Amino acid sequence: MKNLSICITIALMIISHARGYAQETDSVSCNKTGKILEIAIPSAMVTYGAISLGNNAIRQLDFSVRDYLVEKNALWEQSWDNYLQYSPALAAFGMKLGGVESTHKTMDMMILYALSNLLNSGIVQGSKHIILRERPNYSNYQSFPSGHTSTAFVAAEFLHQEYKNQSVWISVGGYGMASLIGVARVYNNKHWVSDVVTGAGVGILSTKIVYWVYPYLQEAVGGKSKKANAKIFPSYHEGNWGINFSYRF
Repeated sequence: MKNLSICITIALMIISHARGYAQETDSVSCNKTGKILEIAIPSAMVTYGAISLGNNAIRQLDFSVRDYLVEKNALWEQSWDNYLQYSPALAAFGMKLGGVESTHKTMDMMILYALSNLLNSGIVQGSKHIILRERPNYSNYQSFPSGHTSTAFVAAEFLHQEYKNQSVWISVGGYGMASLIGVARVYNNKHWVSDVVTGAGVGILSTKIVYWVYPYLQEAVGGKSKKANAKIFPSYHEGNWGINFSYRF
């Protein structure tokens, strides 16, 4: 059980590095392999969490980790994870303002990030209210999956998508921070390990799906000849994300 949290962090960082390397290849065959890995790895994370909903070895690992942290008096009472979950996205916009070339323009980045969070939030909140897993600190029944972790991995995948052509270390840094958020949720006794693993998978998949469908959404809303007239932009009010559409006739 020793150093288990460190192993989780390292494993997630290795996964992110492997995904980034696969996505950077230029050949057609390698690109197909990379696409498969992009889906397979986060899907495996979600599957891991789904299995943990039963009474099995994965679920027992959840209890073992919690009991170990309690026994060693290693639990935290920190709140920085409430804010740092957004840090990879802030880094992405900060680099954009600093003149670093990204995959998309600023407005498109805002839309992509907002849509990714909307999809992620819908999946996470829906799952929480359907599954009703009790948190390890017994505070409520909305433990599965981890919303903080999924939000952090949305931001990390967003950072990766926008700057993967600049440096692999940008992606590693973003995923490293997201992994730290996941570990913090376990140490704060707010989530089980399987909650965190599932949240990571949901966050990655949500962002990946949005990036795949976004070109089709642009075409459906504006069309090639009407892009100047149609606009999609995100809104944020009192903790709730939204999407606004405008069209000039």
